[in-house]
Amino acid sequence: MTLIKSISGIRGTIGGIQGENLTPIDAVKYAAAYGAWVKLQREKKRYRVVVGRDARISGKMIQQLVMNTLTGMGIDVVDLGLSTTPTVEMAVTMEHADGGIILTASHNPKQWNALKLLNSAGEFLSADAGRKILDLADSGDISFSEVDSLGSIHRNDAYIDMHIDEILELPLVDVAAIKKAGFKVVVDGVNSTGGIAVPLLLDALGVQSVKLYCTPNGEFPHNPEPLKEHLTDLMKAVVEEKADFGIVVDPDVDRLAFVDEKGAMFGEEYTLVAVADYVLSQQKGNTVSNMSSSRALRDITEKYGGSYTASAVGEVNVVAMMKETNAIIGGEGNGGIIYPELHYGRDSLVGIALFLSHLAQRNGAVSELRREYPSYFFSKQKIQLTPELDVDAVLKAIEKQYSSEEINTIDGVKIDFPENWVHLRKSNTEPIIRIYAEAKSQEKADKLAQEFISEIKAIAKL
Repeated sequence: MTLIKSISGIRGTIGGIQGENLTPIDAVKYAAAYGAWVKLQREKKRYRVVVGRDARISGKMIQQLVMNTLTGMGIDVVDLGLSTTPTVEMAVTMEHADGGIILTASHNPKQWNALKLLNSAGEFLSADAGRKILDLADSGDISFSEVDSLGSIHRNDAYIDMHIDEILELPLVDVAAIKKAGFKVVVDGVNSTGGIAVPLLLDALGVQSVKLYCTPNGEFPHNPEPLKEHLTDLMKAVVEEKADFGIVVDPDVDRLAFVDEKGAMFGEEYTLVAVADYVLSQQKGNTVSNMSSSRALRDITEKYGGSYTASAVGEVNVVAMMKETNAIIGGEGNGGIIYPELHYGRDSLVGIALFLSHLAQRNGAVSELRREYPSYFFSKQKIQLTPELDVDAVLKAIEKQYSSEEINTIDGVKIDFPENWVHLRKSNTEPIIRIYAEAKSQEKADKLAQEFISEIKAIAKL
């Protein structure tokens, strides 16, 4: 079992030994470090932090520990209860809060949970801020409040509705066209908070929704990562229900994937491509995705006369690059849509609304839309790490071996070949090396990924 302490937050498996897993003591320790960091940002009489969670079984326990730790530091807490990551992000700014914490391990299985930490802009912390919190946690130099200065907890259940209201007000969300189209959609909420938020959004847009695994009890009916091999029930249901398409989100609703009317995957890499296609068709501008994302976004951006830039992997890196290049749409190839007109965070709900607007204005099938985009195929593989493995040395050896190719080392090693590319990097959230490969056929992408897996194993003597 594992506890991963990184600038991305504190993520681990529930139970076990303190310091090796996400135990109650660890939850308190890192919540206190975050509270201390919040207080260092500026001097004021009262501080406020927004806290929300996905529907994981451990969520209620972890949330109580985190919220009561913050109140013990004299920080007031806005308790959103069951919520989504993008909703918490938006609530931070709406509340004029000093920060936010989302309790979710995103796509990880149910035994995992995490503290995902936000700044006062409702955005994920910078690397420097993340390191400062880890240093505070290790130092133990954290002061708690005396009895007359304790914080309080205020419950607010309205923010998912407020989030949806903000989406409906966006100029590019064509509510009238969506309602006129009369869409029918199957929703896989993986028994988490997407089962609450997505049907509410669809109802507000006049879309008929068929609910599949939308009970927010944390009992994930399949692996919660929205990949093809996990979505056979959704693919079957779309065909049986004669739906226009299917929607699946991850447990905290920041990753989005579609299934077309024939029950085939639209491709999570093409979620961002399709939404960007719509946004760029309405407004000229630039785009950003991380360097593990498809070349198709670059192709679409250049078609509309915009400029595409690749960032290091990680939402905070994508956001920083979007701000630097004034990008009007961006995100990650794992189905993460970042639309700055709403906020700087991956948001499946705004992604759904923009995709529906695109589809309604085109008046065509989802499968037809997919065929319009450049055809690239992705292979995503991983190698489990062992404690003694020197990952940096392995990646350095790969870099040296392919020094004659176009190489990018801002995040692991990415090798661009004329017809395809491969990206190797150590995960920030799991003890694995991720191998991403893209080519013009699935067979070539899979073969490329397997070749590099074999090379890594040979170098590391696995």
